[in-house]
Amino acid sequence: MKIRKKYTLGLALILLKAFYTPVHAQTANYTKYVNTFIGTAPLNDPKILGYKLPEGWRSWAGLVFPGSSMPNAMVQLSPITAFGSGAGYQYEDTVIYGFAHTNKGHWNLCNIPILPVSSPTDNKFGSRFSHKNESSAPGFYQVYLDDYKVNVSLTSTLRCGYHKYEYKNNTDRQILFDLAKANSRVSYWTIKQVGDDAIEGFQNGENIYFYAKLNTKIAKLDTVAVGHHDGYAMVHLADGSSGPVELKIGLSFVSTANAKQNLEAEIGNKSFDEIRNEATNTWENLLSKIQVKGGTDKQKRMFYSCLYRSFLWPALRSDVNGEYTDAKSQVVKADFNYYTVPSLWDTYRNKDVLLEIISPKVTLDVIKSMKDIGDKTGFIPTFFHGDHAASSIAGAYLRGIDDFDIRDTYKLLLRNANVAGGTRPYITEYMQKGYISDPDVASPVVETKGKAGVSTTLEYAYDDYSVAQIAKKLGDTANYRILMARSKNYKNVFDPSTRFMRGRLENGDWVKNFNPQYPYYEYMYREANAWQVSFYAPHDMPGLIKLYGGPKNFEAKLDSLFTLPWNPNYIARNVETMVGQYCQGNQPDHEAPFAYIFINKPEKTQKMLDYIMNNLYGIGDQGLELSGMDDAGEMSSWYVFSSLGLYPFSATDPKYIVTVPLFDDVKWKTSTGKVLTITKPNKGRVLTAIKVNGRVSKGYFVSHDLFKNGGNMEMITK
Repeated sequence: MKIRKKYTLGLALILLKAFYTPVHAQTANYTKYVNTFIGTAPLNDPKILGYKLPEGWRSWAGLVFPGSSMPNAMVQLSPITAFGSGAGYQYEDTVIYGFAHTNKGHWNLCNIPILPVSSPTDNKFGSRFSHKNESSAPGFYQVYLDDYKVNVSLTSTLRCGYHKYEYKNNTDRQILFDLAKANSRVSYWTIKQVGDDAIEGFQNGENIYFYAKLNTKIAKLDTVAVGHHDGYAMVHLADGSSGPVELKIGLSFVSTANAKQNLEAEIGNKSFDEIRNEATNTWENLLSKIQVKGGTDKQKRMFYSCLYRSFLWPALRSDVNGEYTDAKSQVVKADFNYYTVPSLWDTYRNKDVLLEIISPKVTLDVIKSMKDIGDKTGFIPTFFHGDHAASSIAGAYLRGIDDFDIRDTYKLLLRNANVAGGTRPYITEYMQKGYISDPDVASPVVETKGKAGVSTTLEYAYDDYSVAQIAKKLGDTANYRILMARSKNYKNVFDPSTRFMRGRLENGDWVKNFNPQYPYYEYMYREANAWQVSFYAPHDMPGLIKLYGGPKNFEAKLDSLFTLPWNPNYIARNVETMVGQYCQGNQPDHEAPFAYIFINKPEKTQKMLDYIMNNLYGIGDQGLELSGMDDAGEMSSWYVFSSLGLYPFSATDPKYIVTVPLFDDVKWKTSTGKVLTITKPNKGRVLTAIKVNGRVSKGYFVSHDLFKNGGNMEMITK
């Protein structure tokens, strides 16, 4: 018992020292506000969810990982408590099964799990742990494994992970490579020892290669059922060495040779503390681009935690030598960084815009990556639903990110918009009829299959508008007129008799079995009900308001969206966390709170924004619950923009809707080296005027020019 107490005290001192390692070349400390555990705890409150969770369900809220990552990196090094779960880590769990090297929070990835073990008793590996002996920060994670008596510290670079294991016992030290497991489906894996102190291997599913080097000799490498789903590998470390065991691992989607090269280039002989400090400095530099004063401590923690989570995806896929595996599974080399396709259905709304503003070089390379896919497949890729690369690329281009082949990219986007068999399903029907139909199903349920015709029509109309804006700038008048006409197709699914966006049959009749409150995954609506999509026309709000019969009718309908109670018997994962019929827990209606501004009722917008920010982020006794899936940063970016008083209501357009910030003073360092200052001298939450560079601005929008040139914004409130 005395030994245990002595070790616990020593561990506490180690952790204290690690947590307060000074960050050089930084005057402020913004990483201290980031809590990477926010979003890892389950949301169970039926009053917030809108329904009581069925037995055995875990809400799809948060689904984030707490481990170490650099901005938009290849490596996300994080603990795994449940394979097959959203992000592999669930705060309520008590056992860690490994530390995996990739993550997103979409039930995929979680590749190359590694776990330090000591004198294991069977082949069921995993260790209990306590949150009392766990800590994290941007670029760092630490936990004590109770069963193996090992303190684990993790940090990372863009393409590499750095593990430090402090074993209580210096004999029978082992490291499990649990390569048969991942959230990606694994059917084959390999591993082999390379020299006295290194391991290399491969795991399919995501097709990842790795090269790992230890600071101590390997006694032997045992393998069980190599390549099979129930196999694993165990590295036995030689006895005799003392001090922490360090494992440095490089990843590659090309080869083990590239993984080794990535490791040598990014870590080499650097120490754990050096790599951790570099990671901290990188995050400090990014987070410090937006400096806020005022607001509560919780609001600051939530702001910087959300800002942090907004820059974890898309993920790097090319190596230090420029090589990557392309859409045709060929290894090619380029002079830009190759990235995964963004989670466009979610992130085009706000996160991609935030990336454009803060990391334009990453945005540029993401666009080049998408074009590379388009060159090789014939179509610019999308993600899940809609064709929202159109908005992300157009928005970036109109904001001044133009150092790419815009004309060839535009040609590919035109193919997306006009050619069947590519990015846009049902495009022929859409072009012929101006809408996409659904069948008439007698008793549809949440899982009823369909074309999601209403949602698809609405989103294609916006995508047409987005491509049209590129056409306009390039002087392609003919396509501009065609696409702008098609952008009005949202009107074709508006039923004036019910004043809802409603499904249509192939013959043009309305779908008869129509319940506007019932949520569907892909019948008429995509992960939504009629209420949640009926305010979506971000490119033509005056036209939408006219459909409703004018501002008064529109206001009444919008009021009902937020006040009509949710039916607790309507249960659909993803359609949860309700304010009336409005769903903050999923993306399709995230623009709706801002819609009041188009009828000159900004006070109603502000009331709803304040309720959402103050009550649906950082929920629960510990403040670790979120109101919905973070969806690769979209939920977080929604908060970042809304809390700053600027929101890209139509992400394609280089302008921002203005609301009241949570903070009294904001200094936003732009990518051009300028500073945008946002001030709110009064405590009131009702916006009465907007001053830009000392002059009262008309309307409720400001131009992206403020991010190019810098300037001063003042929100006058009462």
